[in-house]
Amino acid sequence: MNYFVTAIGTDSGKTLVSSILVEALKADYWKPVQAGLPTDTDAVKSLVSNEISKFHPETHLLKIPASPHAAAKYEYLNIGLDDFVLPETDNEIILEGAGGVLVPLNDQDFVIDIARELNTQVILVANLYLGSINHTLLTVDYLKRNNVPVKGIIFNGEANEESERIIEKHSGYRVLLRLPKLGMITKEVVQYWADELLLNWYE
Repeated sequence: MNYFVTAIGTDSGKTLVSSILVEALKADYWKPVQAGLPTDTDAVKSLVSNEISKFHPETHLLKIPASPHAAAKYEYLNIGLDDFVLPETDNEIILEGAGGVLVPLNDQDFVIDIARELNTQVILVANLYLGSINHTLLTVDYLKRNNVPVKGIIFNGEANEESERIIEKHSGYRVLLRLPKLGMITKEVVQYWADELLLNWYE
């Protein structure tokens, strides 16, 4: 099974979570669309310790750190869903999205449509802040209404028991990991949380 990491917004922690997933599952990594530098592929590669994982090149590597549809337009490109083909590998792949679920790729398609097109399961990253309940449950509502299969949710940031409880209750998603607010992120930190993730992964 391949997994698509998406989030309730930008800077929610998708790259950190992707690193943890890659390390835990010894999976490959692929960022279909990268807008701006440095790349998330380089970031994940720098945090993964195992020697099994491969890092596949982006399908679209765009210069401007903006929504993919806008960054592509700047370079006179048009992103289409049929641009995205899973890299050839015998391994599982962790795909990392760009921004949140409804970040546009073009005038018709959104980032989450890559997950649907490639038949992946979604892992939803929800960072915790004032307003995150609303943003998370709106994202959950969209995923459910569009029959997008979800493996589970990962909370990221300073714990908030009531926010997490109400999100769990209304989403019905299994919590795969609760990441605290982390300071310096190193390979050792990623390895620790990869081991923690595996405790919940196969339930």
